[in-house]
Amino acid sequence: MDDSPRLARYAWGVVVSNILVILWGAVVRATGSGAGCGAHWPMCNGEVVPTDPAIETVIELAHRATSGVALVMVVALVVLAYRWTPAGHPARAAAVASLVLMLLEAAIGASLVLLRYVAHDASAPRAIWVGLHLVNTFLLLGALVATAMRASGVHGPAVLSRGRAALLTLAVILTLVVGASGAITALGDTLFPAGSLAAGMEADLSPGAHFLVRLRVIHPLVATLVALLLMGLAGLVTFERPSPALKRAAFAVAASQLAQIGVGLSNLVLLAPIPVQIAHLLFADLAWMALVVFVLRARLERPSSASAQAAVERVIA
Repeated sequence: MDDSPRLARYAWGVVVSNILVILWGAVVRATGSGAGCGAHWPMCNGEVVPTDPAIETVIELAHRATSGVALVMVVALVVLAYRWTPAGHPARAAAVASLVLMLLEAAIGASLVLLRYVAHDASAPRAIWVGLHLVNTFLLLGALVATAMRASGVHGPAVLSRGRAALLTLAVILTLVVGASGAITALGDTLFPAGSLAAGMEADLSPGAHFLVRLRVIHPLVATLVALLLMGLAGLVTFERPSPALKRAAFAVAASQLAQIGVGLSNLVLLAPIPVQIAHLLFADLAWMALVVFVLRARLERPSSASAQAAVERVIA
C-alpha cells in the first residue's frame, strides 16, 4: 500500500507537536522547574501523581506528559510508515531514525534529572549535557522533517559534487554548533540574569566571571557570522540550481536567519525575558528546519549548466 501523502501530513503534525514540547522544555529550564520532581524519573518525588504539587512540579510534570505523548506519536509514525509506504521507501528509514533519536532525547532528559543537572546547578557538566540535548533535539526535528519530505516525494539518488556536499555538511555542522552554544547561553541567562544591559556586558567581559557568563558574549557573534554564511550558501546553490522549489527553500533559509538575528538582538537588549527566550528558541527550530528542507532539496537538484557547476567549484577551491 502506498499512501505517502497521508503519511506526510501526519509527519508534519508530529513535527508541530514536537516543537510545542521543545518550547515547553525551555519553560522548564527558564523557570528553574527541572527539579520539580526531585531526582526521580519516571516517578515524580517518589509518586506517580504527586499530591499538592508545587508550581515547579506541575510545570515539570506537564513537560513529561507532553513528551510521553510525543513519543507515542513517533512510534505511531514508524508503524504508519511501514503500513502506508512500500518496502524500501526512504520515509521508513527516516521514521526509524526519528524513533531512535526520540528515545535518546528521553534518555538525555532523564539523565539531566537523575544526575541533578537542573534548577540552579551551574556546573560545566550541565552545560555540556544541555548542549548535547539541543543537538539531539535538532537532529530529531531534522529526522521528522526528512520523514515528511520523503513521504512527499522529495527523495531519490543524490546528485552531489564533492564540493557541494562539503558545503552543505559544513552548514549543518555550524548550525548545530550555534544551536548548542545558544542553549548554553540561555542557561547562563537563567542562572546569572543581568540587572541591566551595561552590567551584563561588563560581566560578560570580566575575566573573573563564571564561565557561563563569559560565554554569553560568544554566541551572538558566532550566530551572526554563521547566519551570514548560510544566507550566502543558499544564494550560491540556488544560483547554480534555479528551480522554483529550491528558490523557495533558499528564501526560507534567508528569512529565518534574519528573523533569528532580530529576535536574538531583542533577547539581548531586553535581558532575556522568558517570552523572548521562547520566541528565540522557536525561530531557532524554524531556521534549522528550513536548512534541513534546503539541504534535502539541494542534494537532489542537478546544476543548470556545466559552467555554473565549474564556477561553484572554483569558489569552493
